[in-house]
Amino acid sequence: MAGKPKLHYTRARGKMESVRWLLAAAGVEFEEQFLETKEDLEKLRSDGRLLFQQVPMVEIDGMQLVQTRAILSYIAAKYNLYGKDLKERAMIDMYVEGTTDLMLMVMMLPLQPAENKEKQSALIIERATTRYFPAYEKILKDHGQNFLVGNKFSWADVHLLEAILMLEEFKSDVLTKFPLLQAFKTRISNIPTIKKFLQPGSQRKPPLDENLLAQIKQIFNF
Repeated sequence: MAGKPKLHYTRARGKMESVRWLLAAAGVEFEEQFLETKEDLEKLRSDGRLLFQQVPMVEIDGMQLVQTRAILSYIAAKYNLYGKDLKERAMIDMYVEGTTDLMLMVMMLPLQPAENKEKQSALIIERATTRYFPAYEKILKDHGQNFLVGNKFSWADVHLLEAILMLEEFKSDVLTKFPLLQAFKTRISNIPTIKKFLQPGSQRKPPLDENLLAQIKQIFNF
C-alpha cells in the first residue's frame, strides 16, 4: 500500500492550501514537512528534489511533483474530482482558473506595502462581487444543479468554497447579493470530508499573521 502524500511547504496557506483542501475533500490523509528556515529550502534544492527550485512540492505515488497546477490536476484526476469527459474537464479548468485569479489577489495582499493594503483590499472585494461571484451565481442559476459541473462534486466546487471562505474573512457579508452561492456554500461545507476539514484541529491553515509572514520572507528572501 502506498504511503500518504507528503507535502513540503511552509506553515502558511500560500499555494499549498488548495492542495490541502483538495486532498481533504477526497478524504485522503496526508503528511506535512514544514519549511521552517531558509536552510530547509536550500536542502530540498541541493538534494535535487525540486525540479524548478520551487515549492510547493508533493511526494505522491513515487513522484516528487512540483508546480501547483500539475499537483492539483493529478489529485483531481486520481480521486475522480475532474469530470467524466474532456468537456467537463475543460469547464472545471475554466472555473478553477477564474477562482485562482481571485485567490492570488488575496494571497499577495500581505506582501503589499502598508499604505496600499486598504486600496488593494477594496479592489479584491470589488472584483469578487462584480466579476467572479456574479459569474458563479449565473452558472448555478442557468443549470439549476447543486454543483458547478455535471451535477457532481468536483475540484471546481472545492476551489470555489475555499475562495468564498477566504473572501468572508475580509468581508463577512460578501455573499449578501448571491443567494445561490450562499446555498452552495452551505451545501458544500456539509459534505462530510469538507465538514471535517473545516473543524478546529484539522490541517487547514489560518490566515497569515505577522510572525509567520516574517518567517516566510526569511525563507524565500523577500
